[in-house]
Amino acid sequence: MAIGLRKTRWGSLRQRETRLAWSLISPTALIVFGLVIFPAIFSVWVSFHDIGLHNLNDVFNAPFVGLENYRKVFDDFAFKYQGPKNWGAAVTSVVYSFAATTLTLIVGLIAALLLNQPFRGRGLTRAIFLFPYVAPIVSVAFVWRWILDPRPSGVLNDVLMRLGVIDLPKAYLSTRGLALVLVIIFEAWRYFPFAMLMILARLQAIDKTLYEAAEVDGANAWQRFLNITLPELRYVLGAIFLLRLMWTFNKFDDIFLLTGGGFGTKVLPVLTYEFSFRLFDFGRGAATAMILLIILVVFMFFYIRLVMRNIEEA
Repeated sequence: MAIGLRKTRWGSLRQRETRLAWSLISPTALIVFGLVIFPAIFSVWVSFHDIGLHNLNDVFNAPFVGLENYRKVFDDFAFKYQGPKNWGAAVTSVVYSFAATTLTLIVGLIAALLLNQPFRGRGLTRAIFLFPYVAPIVSVAFVWRWILDPRPSGVLNDVLMRLGVIDLPKAYLSTRGLALVLVIIFEAWRYFPFAMLMILARLQAIDKTLYEAAEVDGANAWQRFLNITLPELRYVLGAIFLLRLMWTFNKFDDIFLLTGGGFGTKVLPVLTYEFSFRLFDFGRGAATAMILLIILVVFMFFYIRLVMRNIEEA
């Protein structure tokens, strides 16, 4: 009798805990569904329908067009490769993402190696290095635009003209090729602190006796870096590379604030914006977003495989 009463009490307690748990997570679940899950599913639905300003007030009765929106995206001159002078958004996205991620990783590695050395003011230097990452994107983008202003009053033009390097001011962000290089440099400058922090954390966890033993064996600094530091960093470097690659591939604000996607810097997120909010072809914009999503899923697959392999080897 006592055991049955105890089970009943425990059963009711578990039920109350279950109800409490659902009541606590339901607001968050509703927010996630409303702001993440439903818009994602709805975007997939939109990509298969013809939706524009003409039927925006009756979206759910929009005509089904199948893969027509995807065909329009692949056939669009702004998407596909047109030659050396016009790479198209797809190729530009790949070049921009891989180049910016690689440069971010290199600069972050160099900064981490420098900050791992003991010197006076190291804490202040770390805080200064974090500034590009924590500063608002709008403010830093407009500072860069002010520096690269095509008018003689632009900081870079003014300095170079005073030094006699150039005779006339140059439009750096309006020059095809150079604009993409500057956007890549901006991306690396802005996000290298993230890579620096991750690499620095791993550097400080490396056993110092490895370096001491290598130094006793006569290994110089470069040999210690190649045979100890890099092997110890290979997993964190791989994880940072794939993670930053996914984030960079999905970046919209950096390029849009600097160049607006013009002069050879148009990437897939900018093209998605233009299809949707400049041409008001929401079906084609959603199709472009789905193509971007598929590419990101591939990157995520490799990232998850790398992380899981690291966990198994650990």
